[in-house]
Amino acid sequence: MSYKQTLWKEIKDVVNPKILAKNNRFKKWEYGYNPDYDFIVISKTGKIGQIIEIQNLRIALPAADEPFKRSEKKAEQYWEKQEYPKELSRIKTRFDWEEYPVDFKEKWYDYIDNEFNRREKGFWFYNDGVATYITGTHYMYLQWSKIDIGAPDYRESNRLFFIFWEACKADARCYGICYLKNRRSGFSFMSSAELVNQATISSDARFGILSKSGADAKKMFTDKVVPISVNYPFFFKPIQDGMDRPKTELAYRVPASKLTRRKLESNEQLRELDGLDTTIDWKNTGDNSYDGEKLKLLAHDESGKWERPDNILNNWRVTKTTLRLGSRIVGKCMMGSTSNSLDKGGDNFKKLYYNSDVTKRNRNGQTASGLYSLFIPMEWNYEGFINTYGLPVFTGSETRVKGIDGYEITTGVINHWENEVEGLKQDQDSLNEYYRQFPRTEAHAFRDETKSSLFNLIKIYEQIDFNDEVNNKANVTRGKFIWEAGIKDSRVQFVPDLKGRFNISWVPSINLCNKTIIKNGIKYPGNEHIGAFGCDSYDISGTVDGRGSNGALHGLTKFSMEDAPPNHFFLEYIARPETAEMFFEDVLMALVFYGMPLLAENNRPRLLYYLRRRGYRGYSMNRPDKVWNRLSITEKEIGGIPNSSEDIKQAHAAAIEAYIENYVGITNNGFGTMYHQKTLQDWSKFNINNRTKYDATISSGLAIMACNKNNYRPNSIKNKQPLNLNFSKYDNEGYVSKIKNT
Repeated sequence: MSYKQTLWKEIKDVVNPKILAKNNRFKKWEYGYNPDYDFIVISKTGKIGQIIEIQNLRIALPAADEPFKRSEKKAEQYWEKQEYPKELSRIKTRFDWEEYPVDFKEKWYDYIDNEFNRREKGFWFYNDGVATYITGTHYMYLQWSKIDIGAPDYRESNRLFFIFWEACKADARCYGICYLKNRRSGFSFMSSAELVNQATISSDARFGILSKSGADAKKMFTDKVVPISVNYPFFFKPIQDGMDRPKTELAYRVPASKLTRRKLESNEQLRELDGLDTTIDWKNTGDNSYDGEKLKLLAHDESGKWERPDNILNNWRVTKTTLRLGSRIVGKCMMGSTSNSLDKGGDNFKKLYYNSDVTKRNRNGQTASGLYSLFIPMEWNYEGFINTYGLPVFTGSETRVKGIDGYEITTGVINHWENEVEGLKQDQDSLNEYYRQFPRTEAHAFRDETKSSLFNLIKIYEQIDFNDEVNNKANVTRGKFIWEAGIKDSRVQFVPDLKGRFNISWVPSINLCNKTIIKNGIKYPGNEHIGAFGCDSYDISGTVDGRGSNGALHGLTKFSMEDAPPNHFFLEYIARPETAEMFFEDVLMALVFYGMPLLAENNRPRLLYYLRRRGYRGYSMNRPDKVWNRLSITEKEIGGIPNSSEDIKQAHAAAIEAYIENYVGITNNGFGTMYHQKTLQDWSKFNINNRTKYDATISSGLAIMACNKNNYRPNSIKNKQPLNLNFSKYDNEGYVSKIKNT
C-alpha cells in the first residue's frame, strides 16, 4: 500500500536565485513576515535556505550551517542528546560559578557560548544522511528538558510542529497556535518546555497555564514545568525565589544572561544584576482566567476538552486581550488539544480551530481568532511506529525497521490504524472516540457521538470517510457562476475559483447548459426532467450580531435518459454574501446554467419575488402537496413551500432519510456519490425540533422533495388512505443502525 504525505511540502523558485544569493551574502533576510514573498522568515542569521509550506503557511528556514555529524556512516546519523560535562554538572547556581578560577571558566567558555547560540538560532545535524534543521526551542526541548521518560525522543512530527510554532512567534500578525493533535503527542511537555525556555530569558514578564480544569493546570505546573526548570544547567537557569519546587508560582530573580568572555575576564559580580521579575503560574479553568493581566506566553492545554459551563471561545476572547497592547501583539498563546465530542464542549474548540485558518484573513492580515491552526495526522506521531531517525513508518515493508524504542517495527502505522478501525466498527461510539483520539483527518478529530442522531449515522460516516480516503478534491470543484460578457439574463458560465461560493461535482454537457423553454413569454427550465434545486434562503443582508444563518442551495439529479449521473447531489452552496441580492443572483445563475427548477421555502419570500421580478417565475416550483386551485394568492404569485406545517417537516425529514438509506455510504453498487462533506456533516447533527441552524439540511431536503414531487401529490380519490409520511428514528449503537420501536 502506497502513502503520500500531505502535511508539508517544499516550495521551489519562490525567490529569484540571484536575489536569494545576494541577500544571503549581505545577510538581509529579517526575522518575521516578508510581504514581498508572502513567507515567514524564521532564520536569525540573515540567511535563508529551504522554503516549506505547512498547512498553507509558507516558512523560510535558515541556510544550512555546518550540520553536526554523529558518525560518518549514514546509518549511524541520528539525533542523540549530548552528555552534559560532569565538571559543569556539579555547578548548581551562577553564584557557585563565581567561585571557580578564571582558567576553569575559560575552558568551558566555548561550550557554554555554543549552547546559547543553539538556543537562539537553532541546530543543524545529519539525520540518516540528510542535513536537518531544528529550531532553538526544539533544541532546548530535546537537549535540556526533563520529561517523564527522561529525555524526549526526536520525532519529525515535533520538528514540523516547532518550525510552525517559530513562524507563529516570528509573525507579528499572529497571536499563536491552535494545534489539533492526537493523544500522547507530547504537547504538554513541549509547551511546558517552551514556558521555561522563554521565562528564563525574559524580564518583567508573566507566563500562564490553563487546562481543562484547575487540577490539570496545577499538575502540568508541578509535574512538568517545575522539573524542567529545576534540571536546567546553571548557565541557563536564573536564581528562583521561594521553594525549590513551588506549587503555585515559579519566580525568577537573577537572570541567565549570556556568559561573555568580557564577563569571564572581569569576573563581573552577578549579585549586582537586576532581577528578572518573571513568573510562571497557573489559573483555575474559567471564562475570565487571566482577565486584566499581561502575558508573554500562555500555555493552553486540553483546550478542546472544556466542558460546559466553561467555554473556550469565551475564555479566548478574554485571554486574547492579555497578549496585546492596542493593536500590537506582545504575547503568544500555545494552544493544543484533542477534541471532546461536540456536545461536550468540542463544538467550541472546533469553531476556534476553523477560525484560525491561515487562508482566511481580514484586512489586517489576521485570522478570525488571531491564531494559526495546525493539524498533524496521527500517523506522524503514533507510539510504536517511529523509527531510529524519528521518522514515521507509514506502511509496512519486507525489511524490518528498528523503532526509536529499540523494538522492531513489522507493519506500518496506516495498516495498524485500519485494523483498529475495522475491529471497532461494531461499536460506533467507541470507533468515534478512537477517531477523536487518533485522527487521520480533521473530520475524525471532530467526530461526534451517534446516539442522538435522527438519521443513519453509520451510512453518513461511511460516506464521509470514503470521501476523505479518495481525496475528495478530485471529485469537487470550487468556483463561481458569471453572466457571459457581464450581460445579465444571457448565458451563464461556470468559472473554477478557490474563492468561489459553489462546490460542483457535475457539469452538464454543452447542449444541456443554459437550456430554457419559453411559454407564453415566460421562461421555464429546459432540464426539469433531469433534476432540481432546493434552497434555504434569507431575507436580511445583515444581522444584529453580524452572524446570521447561511443561505444554502443544493442541486440533485433524478434518474433520466440524459447524460447525467442519477440521484447525484451535483451542487452545494453554503454561504452568506455581503448582501442578500448577491445571494439571489448566485441562485439565479445556477438555475439558468443547469436549466432546472427550484423548490424554496416561501416563509422568506424575497428570493422568490426576486426571481419573479427578473422574469423567472417559471423556475420557481409550486408546493407539490397541493393542486393549483388550492394554492394561496401568494403561492400562485411566487411559488415555494411553507416550513410551518408539521406534515411538511415530516415529509422533508423522511425524504432525506430515504436518500441516505439508498444512496449514501455502502450501497448495492459500492459507495455512494454524495461528495459534499459540509452537507453530510449537517445531516449528522440535524435536529428536527430546532431546524433553523441546519441550512444545508433544509436546502438538500427540499432538493430531494423537488426531484420526487410526484410522491407528494394530493390524493384525488376520496376514500384512499393518506400517505404515511412518518419517518423512522434510529438507534445508532452497534454496527447496524436499528429503527427504534415506537
